[in-house]
Amino acid sequence: MRPLTLALLLVGLAPPVCALAQVVPPTQQQQEQQQQPEDTIPVPPFRFDPPISPLGAFARSFLLPGWGQAVLGRRATGALFVAWEGLTATMVIKSVHQLHYQESIDAETVEDKKKEVQDWLVLLVFNHLLAGTEAYVSALMWDFPTDLNARVLPGGEISIGLSLRWSPAFD
Repeated sequence: MRPLTLALLLVGLAPPVCALAQVVPPTQQQQEQQQQPEDTIPVPPFRFDPPISPLGAFARSFLLPGWGQAVLGRRATGALFVAWEGLTATMVIKSVHQLHYQESIDAETVEDKKKEVQDWLVLLVFNHLLAGTEAYVSALMWDFPTDLNARVLPGGEISIGLSLRWSPAFD
């Protein structure tokens, strides 16, 4: 009786023979997908990475205004930040020197001169923040294809607009 029980158990666990023979034929759409060759046309990248990361550009321009812009190829913008940095640093030094002089002679305008020094210091710090932020945004928009154009309209007015380059090759 044991061999009979074992045989029934094995037959019950084995898959039916008819189930092994069932193979679903592929549809015509699946056959066409299998026969299509792989894409052989190289697709250019849609995003070109900047020479430095956005945070790297921010850090460089925050430490030394204009440095991040110079690395990103924005030399005119970087030169403006460097020029403003030089002006504000010079005015801070000049105002501090004048403040010390006025304190030594006990002038009545010492409080006004302290406010002037603080104003120039705020502009100096603001220049660092603005330069860093501008470099960060420039690195993020590194490959944004825009050109600013200006032209004179027939009535003598000046029109300023952005030109976007668009390639219909990937429609």
